[in-house]
Amino acid sequence: MAIAEPVASTDLHAAWRARTPRSAELFDRATAVLPGGSTRTTIYAPPYPPYLESGSGIHVRDVDGNDYRDFLGNYTSLILGHAHPAVVAAVEAQVRKGSAFGAPSALEIALAEELVRRIDSVERIRFTNSGTEATMFAIRAARAVTGRSLVGIFERAYHGTHDTVVAGSPGVPAAVGELVMTLPWDDPDGVDRALAGREDEVAAIVIEPIQGAGGVRAASPELLRHLRTFCDRHRAILIFDEVIAFRAAPGGAQSLVGVRPDLTTLGKIIGGGYPLAAFGGSATILDRFDARRPGALTHGGTFNGNPVGAAAGLATLAELTPPVYDDLARRAIRVRDGVATRAAANGVDVRVDLTASLFQVRIGATTAPSAVATGTGAADLFVRLLLAGFYLAPRGMGAIATPATDDDVDELAAAIVVAAAAGA
Repeated sequence: MAIAEPVASTDLHAAWRARTPRSAELFDRATAVLPGGSTRTTIYAPPYPPYLESGSGIHVRDVDGNDYRDFLGNYTSLILGHAHPAVVAAVEAQVRKGSAFGAPSALEIALAEELVRRIDSVERIRFTNSGTEATMFAIRAARAVTGRSLVGIFERAYHGTHDTVVAGSPGVPAAVGELVMTLPWDDPDGVDRALAGREDEVAAIVIEPIQGAGGVRAASPELLRHLRTFCDRHRAILIFDEVIAFRAAPGGAQSLVGVRPDLTTLGKIIGGGYPLAAFGGSATILDRFDARRPGALTHGGTFNGNPVGAAAGLATLAELTPPVYDDLARRAIRVRDGVATRAAANGVDVRVDLTASLFQVRIGATTAPSAVATGTGAADLFVRLLLAGFYLAPRGMGAIATPATDDDVDELAAAIVVAAAAGA
């Protein structure tokens, strides 16, 4: 696929509208019934996003017939790409048997067993429908076990949208903010200073071993080890949010640094493209949800452990052998190095940061989480890449899926440099 020539910024949105009239119609229609035109704030970028109708491998097609190579994969969840044959077969087989029951299924047991096998720190699992629910229940469990209320989360973290993790947002009572402490990233001494005098109030510290919305930043082993020591010393619960980070290795990001959390939240790839997430950890904590015990914690959900999602998740995990993770990481490195080489040769101030198979495009000398937020003329990067036939997050985040080839990632690297140069 040829890389599109750069389009002048003043003509960019006009070029986009000319290419996507059907998406424009759907967006206008959507705004009449969906605030902002969708139910996901993160997918909007001006003037409007493309409306996608099909996908195969890393290719997706919009309602106007335009093809894009998808390096977002529904925000990192489609690690095997779209409509992977094994996932499709597993889902079709289960749908023909039934899509949901008011009862448990063997598939949720099998998926739980596979996750327990892969993650050393996890002895028990509870399934949810989203990462938001997973972190909400993990924090609730920590508060129940410790009898405390204060939760530490890190700057630029994203743990979903329940009240505790978006304290200070409109609609969240001010009192909730008194129960949350924002901690400095990669600063063990700063963590101690922030929590000084309140150590005995801390129920949990929650951290993404690899931040997603925070700009694809990996926490240092030193920080994670310090948090483990802090929680052990003060009898608090350490929670790793691996909703995104689990794609880093067969045992998740925690297996790469050798730090065992008390609780882990999961999502994205474990549902194989379907709405399924989980929280898990030690039997001591998770057994608080055992309904056979007096005073058990309440945890319901009509679609928890849904057999279709469990079937998709099992099929996905079966494909993810250690060599597959190595290939994904190698191709991410190829994107980074390809951008660096082309940017240096053309005098373009753009780079790609990465961890495992996750990457972040950055414009200029910035540590901001989003290329769009740098103020260096990069606000149109997303649309420029769409016009070049590549789909990333509006904030510049991307992920490698298994169907991506070396040619795909090389052409993505070239397109990033062209797009950044056009917006400079």
